[in-house]
Amino acid sequence: MNAPQPPDLLGQSPVFLDALAHASEAAALDRPLLIIGERGTGKELIAARIHFLSPRWEGPLVKVNCAAMNEELLESELFGHEAGSFTGASKKHLGRFERAEGGTLFLDEIPSASLRVQEKLLRVIEYGEYERVGGEKTLIADVRIVAAANVDLRAQAREGKFRADLLDRLAFDVIVAPPLRERREDIAQLAGSFAARMAAEMDQPYDGFTAEAMAQLRAHNWPGNVRELKNAAERSLYRWRANEMPGPVGEIIIDPFPALSKMDNWQAEHETAPPSATMAPEIKSVAGDDINLRARLDEIEKQLVTNALARNGDNQKRAAKALSLSYDQIRGIVRKHGIGRG
Repeated sequence: MNAPQPPDLLGQSPVFLDALAHASEAAALDRPLLIIGERGTGKELIAARIHFLSPRWEGPLVKVNCAAMNEELLESELFGHEAGSFTGASKKHLGRFERAEGGTLFLDEIPSASLRVQEKLLRVIEYGEYERVGGEKTLIADVRIVAAANVDLRAQAREGKFRADLLDRLAFDVIVAPPLRERREDIAQLAGSFAARMAAEMDQPYDGFTAEAMAQLRAHNWPGNVRELKNAAERSLYRWRANEMPGPVGEIIIDPFPALSKMDNWQAEHETAPPSATMAPEIKSVAGDDINLRARLDEIEKQLVTNALARNGDNQKRAAKALSLSYDQIRGIVRKHGIGRG
């Protein structure tokens, strides 16, 4: 199949193209596969690529996040259950194996599955047989298993946290989803694709990123990988256009909680400082003085806004952003104090 790649799988870096080629080759063999990689590297998308390039492409692709369920629920979801098999089981439930019949079952975060569930998975892989929870009839599974992990499964097996025999079966072939820091040459293409889609959703123009903004994207280490890059690119485009800024996106917003981060830093500084270094001495020093508080606050407000405008080339939107104000708020302060052109 020559279906177009989803935006999250774009890239031309050698390490990325090698991973895609590996997945394409492995897709043709009807054997279990293991995809390993850090969070946000696109393991689920690689699994989908394997399915749609495999002889099972016309069958269903069923996905299960093993970390999202406890042992009992995961066992029921995978293998199904019979009516009355446990409290609340009022009717028969078809499991994911039955729903994936003739297709592919993707087991994301496979290390989260309990040893009991792992044992049942091993039986399916070895013999193609399983029973529903509470059932006695043996069912035959015509399903290909593709599993994914973001931890070292070999270390988990050595520590007894993961069945070594199941790892042997799953690792018929192992495909590595490379982290974004190892494919920095793909960042521009990925960020551009994500931002362009966001601009289309907002019905706004997309004019790319400035050289400075793109340099910031390339310099970041991206611990959240492509998922983190996607959020940053979309967030930056959204904020840039929401502030009615024209042209290429000139500011990258990687941290979505800047105000909270500043507050945390302020609290850390003041919580670790001795009481004598905090506000108490300043309050004490003015306690006996006569102060026009309103005039003093107006003076500080005017100075802060004047300085922010000077640092931002008299651009009120940028100055407002620097001061955590809205555009209407800074416009009101400018008019109030007659700053600049008003």
